[in-house]
Amino acid sequence: MFTGLSAFPLTPLHDDQVDEKAFIGLVQRLAAAGVDSITALGSTGSYAYLSREERQRVARLAVEHAGDVPVFAGIGALRTSHVLAHADDAAQAGASALLLAPMSYQALTEDDVFELFRAVTEHTDLPVIVYDNPGTTHFSFTTDLYARIAQLPGIASIKIPALPANSAEARKKVQEIRSVIPENVTIGISGDQSAVGGLKAGCDVWYSVIGGTLPDLAVKLTRLAQNGDANEATKESVRLAPLWELNAEFGSLRVVAAIAEYLGLAPEKCLPLPIQGLDEEQRARVKTAVDQLDLT
Repeated sequence: MFTGLSAFPLTPLHDDQVDEKAFIGLVQRLAAAGVDSITALGSTGSYAYLSREERQRVARLAVEHAGDVPVFAGIGALRTSHVLAHADDAAQAGASALLLAPMSYQALTEDDVFELFRAVTEHTDLPVIVYDNPGTTHFSFTTDLYARIAQLPGIASIKIPALPANSAEARKKVQEIRSVIPENVTIGISGDQSAVGGLKAGCDVWYSVIGGTLPDLAVKLTRLAQNGDANEATKESVRLAPLWELNAEFGSLRVVAAIAEYLGLAPEKCLPLPIQGLDEEQRARVKTAVDQLDLT
């Protein structure tokens, strides 16, 4: 399950309530596009802003409408007891795996994070994806910590941040991680602008923000890279530079929400407050990029 393209859909809100119809539409869109897995309640899915009941419902809706596509569910929370409760809820919803980022208010140590993953892997039979997302958690994993956690039973994949643009440096980083983790643990790239480079460097899976809203585009890039057509995959990624530049400037969550709203896939102002989303001038730039890149 932990190879290919894992698409991260938004959890659209309307009037501060989960818009179930819009969410179901996004999940069905992903399944129809042929993604390899769907990760509900990732950072793109605004898991940290949702109540336990909302997260239960979103996980259940994802599984119910994903067809044969496996669903992974984010379970991150500030307290370990809450993480374990979310793990139980995801299992009851029928999720195939769990995505765990080490959330914190106080700064976490490596031992704190290791013990979190130890507690989760001892508590559940579902496979666990290690979510290294320093942009949101403000915690960065070391290679040594990857190695410690990957030895725990049930660890299935490690989602790493964007790799260096230089292909040799990217390959070196992937090989460094690969050398210290078991063979059965896959490595996944995040940071959509570096996804093709990551797949070329030896990553097994692309954990994709843009894939949750524009799955056909992400599936195309993934299959090109998987099938060894690296040059064509690189050309397509370079063509999408205006989109990647918007992500870098405004953040991928705000950009993908604006795209979903523009395409009628989510209601206006679909992000959880206090996140305001993009202003009108910024939205106009996103619309221009979508039209010029023929992403509609």
